[in-house]
Amino acid sequence: MSENSSLTPFGWEREKGLQARALFLIAVAFSAYQIVIAAYHPLSSQVVRAIHVGFLLLMTFASFPVWLPRRRSVPSLAWLIGATGFVLAFYHWIYEGDLIQRAGDPTQTDLVVGTITLIMVFEGARRMMGAALPLICATFLAYAAFGQYLPGDLAHRGYDFSQLIEHLTFGTEGIYGVPTYVSSTYIFLFILFGAFLEQAGMIQLFTNFALGTVGHTRGGPAKVSVISSGLMGTINGSGVANVVTTGQFTIPLMKRFGYRPEFAGGVEATSSMGGQIMPPVMGAVAFIMAETIGVAYVEIVTAAIIPAVLYFVTAFWMVHLEAGRAGLHGLAKSECPNAWEAIRRGWYLLLPLGILVWLLFSGYTPLFSGTVGLALTAVLIFGAAIALRLKGNALRVAFWIALGIACSGFLKWGIDAFFVLIALLVLVCAFIHGGRETLRLAVNALADGARHALPVGVACALVGVIIGVLTLTGAATSFANMIITLGENNMLLSLVLTMLVCLLLGMGIPTIPNYIITSSLAAPALLELGVPLIVSHMFVFYFGILADLTPPVALAAFAAAPIAGVSGMKIGVQAVRIAMAGFIIPYMAVYAPELMLQGDPTVLAVVWIVFKAVLAIGLWGVASVGYLWQPVSWPERVGALLAAICLVAALPITDEIGVGAAALLLGLQVWRRRQLAH
Repeated sequence: MSENSSLTPFGWEREKGLQARALFLIAVAFSAYQIVIAAYHPLSSQVVRAIHVGFLLLMTFASFPVWLPRRRSVPSLAWLIGATGFVLAFYHWIYEGDLIQRAGDPTQTDLVVGTITLIMVFEGARRMMGAALPLICATFLAYAAFGQYLPGDLAHRGYDFSQLIEHLTFGTEGIYGVPTYVSSTYIFLFILFGAFLEQAGMIQLFTNFALGTVGHTRGGPAKVSVISSGLMGTINGSGVANVVTTGQFTIPLMKRFGYRPEFAGGVEATSSMGGQIMPPVMGAVAFIMAETIGVAYVEIVTAAIIPAVLYFVTAFWMVHLEAGRAGLHGLAKSECPNAWEAIRRGWYLLLPLGILVWLLFSGYTPLFSGTVGLALTAVLIFGAAIALRLKGNALRVAFWIALGIACSGFLKWGIDAFFVLIALLVLVCAFIHGGRETLRLAVNALADGARHALPVGVACALVGVIIGVLTLTGAATSFANMIITLGENNMLLSLVLTMLVCLLLGMGIPTIPNYIITSSLAAPALLELGVPLIVSHMFVFYFGILADLTPPVALAAFAAAPIAGVSGMKIGVQAVRIAMAGFIIPYMAVYAPELMLQGDPTVLAVVWIVFKAVLAIGLWGVASVGYLWQPVSWPERVGALLAAICLVAALPITDEIGVGAAALLLGLQVWRRRQLAH
């Protein structure tokens, strides 16, 4: 369940208890439903969204007990409430035509169904992720209901109960709005894609590759955390999920080699959250952003590439300097696996990811690309299970060639070719030694995909309340005008205000609803102030991610706390320190959009801004850690910090000052190193 669930779930043990088995089967059915929807689109968009929310409510309430006074829990009541939410979803399907005809004039039954569903979405979100997001959404709902009594420009004309319920629970402006549409299509599919790759062994492949490449270098264990988390981000956009998966291995490893527990936890939290800005998945926000601003998904990914690389360069540089300061070494070369041997053994796992990226950058829709990527992953998993049972390399090569030719049938017969091929492979696996374990792995992946999609889907449904209220009342315009008024004379002040709003809203709220809220309120104001469209949305997105590292809440830090054995607050402080250079990247992109390849950048302009960013990151690391090749004095650390600020400021002659100061610092360090050597 979610990292900050307010109640204890029943559990997902696949072999213990009737309720757990029933929940497991429902999760598999949920994933199967989403695959059919993605492949064949048999239902209207409104019905798809409604049933998606119905599944979310059923699984959410069935996963958590209902507590009553004087009783421990009432599981049957939880199942009854969840089943009610699921059944009500079919109201949109059964009466679809009638609802369209009487739009604007809801019946009493419509209002009852809408009200119950809205209440259940609020309560489901509270159970799944705590009270923070429901309270914020309830504030917006209260504004829609009673805002006419507020003074001045804050007041609206007033809306009656029926208008409010219809707007929020029917149509595509409330809980069934764009976030739910994206959740029921792209997001679920990509989460399922990641679940299949994880079950197939992608985590082990990434970890072995990272160990083999940097495990033996200075501070190798921490660098393994940075690289493995970055690679995990390509298939799993959940930062907290990355913490509790890769962190189980990397944090104890870092502690064993001398890193302080809070620093080890901070490295893992920083690296894992960075996975949400790493293409192609990007924490699923990329899909919502593309739908929200009406640009191609590939444009979002293109804009994110350089900042994502810089973010991980920041983390890598910080752990390198910390290792040098503390005199920490890497693992023995003999203890590290061979990186290329790991790729040789698991190369086939990289094929779906490579094809997915190729399809996305070739202009195909994320839904199409995700469907093909998921189908290929299933083919490769089942195919590998069969190929391992074949004797002789020649026979295996022939098998893979035949499998590739069979997959090419997709070009003629469409997705049906994949389904037929997968069915045949499943049939073969059912009768070969070890094949049933592979089938069990695939079924577990279906269930895990649905489970991982729960927090995201519920958050997307609930945050639709905010979007619905903003479109109904026009409150977003008032907020944007306030920022625009401030920014008329000071762009930096507007950016800082927007950053603080993102960080404040991010306390206890997952990245997706945080982005949706801030992009609805603040991003339009930045656009009006002249910030390019994608840059304005990426600005709020980045700080929504960094909110999960920022105390006092810092979800990623608190997820790492039990593994590291120290308080989440201490980890959060270290995470902010490690990621601090990441805080400056969005500002640099505003003043120099070439950093996100926006506008019409020349190669020289892009190279120059990337050079400045890397230099600023390097200077910040020296200033923060106090080490380069040898300890750095406090005056030099202050000078490094001021030089980094100059490189970010983008004012006349500040670049020259920053580069000059960096050259002077580097020269002093080289001279001192030679003096020490003699």
